[in-house]
Amino acid sequence: MSAWVLPDHIADVLPSEARHIEELRRELLDTARGYGYELVMPPLLEHLESLLTGTGEALDLQTFKLVDQLSGRTLGLRADTTPQVARIDAHLLGRTALTRLCYCGPVLHTRPSRPHATREPLQLGAEIYGHAGPEADLEVLQLALDCLDAGRATGLQVDLADARIVKCLLKDQALSEAQRHAIHTALATKDGSTLARLSKGLTPAVREGLLALVDLYGDISVLDRAAARLPNHPEITQALTQLRWLAEQIPSVAVSFDLGDSRGYAYYSGMRFAIYANGASDALARGGRYDGVGAVFGHRIDRDRPAVGFSLDLKELVAAVQPLALRAAIRAPWGQSASLRAAIATLRSRGETVVCVLPGHESEVDEFHCDRELTEAAGQWLVKAL
Repeated sequence: MSAWVLPDHIADVLPSEARHIEELRRELLDTARGYGYELVMPPLLEHLESLLTGTGEALDLQTFKLVDQLSGRTLGLRADTTPQVARIDAHLLGRTALTRLCYCGPVLHTRPSRPHATREPLQLGAEIYGHAGPEADLEVLQLALDCLDAGRATGLQVDLADARIVKCLLKDQALSEAQRHAIHTALATKDGSTLARLSKGLTPAVREGLLALVDLYGDISVLDRAAARLPNHPEITQALTQLRWLAEQIPSVAVSFDLGDSRGYAYYSGMRFAIYANGASDALARGGRYDGVGAVFGHRIDRDRPAVGFSLDLKELVAAVQPLALRAAIRAPWGQSASLRAAIATLRSRGETVVCVLPGHESEVDEFHCDRELTEAAGQWLVKAL
């Protein structure tokens, strides 16, 4: 095998795409900072038990594992940054007040999440700790929309669900973990026949509610149908009410609902959302509520904090939107004169890109699309249009 061949679903990022990714990274982090989110930078690898605490089997299977040559302990390369940010909130910051944190960095997956996906996403996200109300849900959802808008994504559509609905239906049922997992899988794939078989031993109201969820997706009328077909339980009623309220707060965006979507059921504790856009084959951003995610790190009851957040892959976002226009640069001759070097330094200090033409390369195509040139006239260095 050639030495330059990379592993499957791993790729170099070349200049044009890398520039686009970096410019969006800065813009999206600035968007989060505009909301009051503080930037954190967790390490790429940690002790495995820390990375996987409270995350479930799915993340375990996605995590690369290796042995630490210093301690002999098993380390993991993070497959998701959220558990690390929860650890920072619970163990390192230890605040009792509201905390807003954001991050951006690579994560590694043992397998691609879907065909043609990278195994090295560049994950950007934001999370709120310390507020249990729907106001925090709305803020995170609005921030995710603003980030995609800043990334020039178009045709945004929000799909809403709530993990409490299925959890409430199954709460008092005598089911093994394997049975619960199978029911959630059948719901996620809308496999009504399998769900009917799996739910035979459940109480009639629960069975009817689960089977109803297979068809409870679509526009806001879904919420009215859900209220009529699902058991009249306070937790389900609250979930439906809050979903309606969230949809009403973002009137400029198309909103749909999928009440049977239980992906991430072992992780999410309430509202969850996915945001789709033109040019993307899957959701560009996903998020929701995952209360108590930091409790395992705090060693105190008060670290069982409410939490809500979202994340996206900058590489996927860049692939789905139009490239940003190159900022025009200035071409300059190479030389040793103090006046030339001072003129170039002054231009660069003003934020201009100045590309010096090295000797022998005067006729080469300019990668930075220079539209101006630094020339000498009467002993003065002047910028002139090309």
